[in-house]
Amino acid sequence: MTKEDYYNQGMEFFAEDKLDEAIEAYQKALKEDPTYADALHALAMAYSNSDRLDEAIDVGKRLIEVSPEDELAYTSLSIFYQRKGMIAEAEHIGAKARTLGWKRQLQEKSEGEKK
Repeated sequence: MTKEDYYNQGMEFFAEDKLDEAIEAYQKALKEDPTYADALHALAMAYSNSDRLDEAIDVGKRLIEVSPEDELAYTSLSIFYQRKGMIAEAEHIGAKARTLGWKRQLQEKSEGEKK
């Protein structure tokens, strides 16, 4: 099976609320490609939904390393921190997400004006 097959299998398990199976499938996808951003994000969410917040935070940090411009990655990590009661960390990461969002909006506006 390919990393995409494992990822899709994980998504099916996640949709059925079979979180342990989803986690296992995402881990298999990441064994094929440790930088597979979609699988990292899905794994972090599965950990979060399983109340395994330490693992969700660890995977969220890995996701940001792999996709430093992904504002959703920062937003998710901020939520994981909030759920764990780590408010200062949540606010710091949340601010990064907002900054990336503003940068994206400015870039989209600039590109729209060029057309």
